[in-house]
Amino acid sequence: MPPKGKKPSAAAAKADKPEKEKKPAAAAAPEKKEAAPAAPKTAEKKQAAKKGKDAGGQGKARAKAMAARRKVVKGTHGTRTKKIRTSVKFRRPKTLSLPRKPKYPQRSVPRRTRLDQFSIIKHPLTTESAMKKIEDNNTLVFIVHLRANKHQIKAAVKKLYDIDVAKVNTLIRPDGQKKAYVRLAPDYDALDVANKIGII
Repeated sequence: MPPKGKKPSAAAAKADKPEKEKKPAAAAAPEKKEAAPAAPKTAEKKQAAKKGKDAGGQGKARAKAMAARRKVVKGTHGTRTKKIRTSVKFRRPKTLSLPRKPKYPQRSVPRRTRLDQFSIIKHPLTTESAMKKIEDNNTLVFIVHLRANKHQIKAAVKKLYDIDVAKVNTLIRPDGQKKAYVRLAPDYDALDVANKIGII
């Protein structure tokens, strides 16, 4: 018969059990170790951020220094090439002129026309020479406003007496008044008009 194997002693069995129990504890320990390095990572990030800021500040300072150097070399006021003028004339450019938008009118009341038909023709003349003009030349004679011109006299006669005028002649008398010879159109008779007006 083969020799019987020795049974393991109780002490050896006990020694084996704690080894088995210790294994899970050993497995849990690395987890703790893995969790611990998180703190150094955040510290590294902060350091990197600080370095980045320092690098950015250094870059700005460098750019500023280079700009200052350029100014020292070239001068603060740069040179500009001027346009050559070939003519002595200077035409002022047209600038923007906006239309006026007044908040209130400069004149509160509009000006009325001083020379209307009633102020232009003062009165008809009834002298012998004026009567002769009516009979012979188909012409009426009026004393008119000193500042009235021939066009205004013609329009005033048309408005007042509703007659067409062929021609107007004016003169200033020695006493300073203006006299107008108003020749009527061939359609109208000066005698009839004079009767209607009340000259004769």
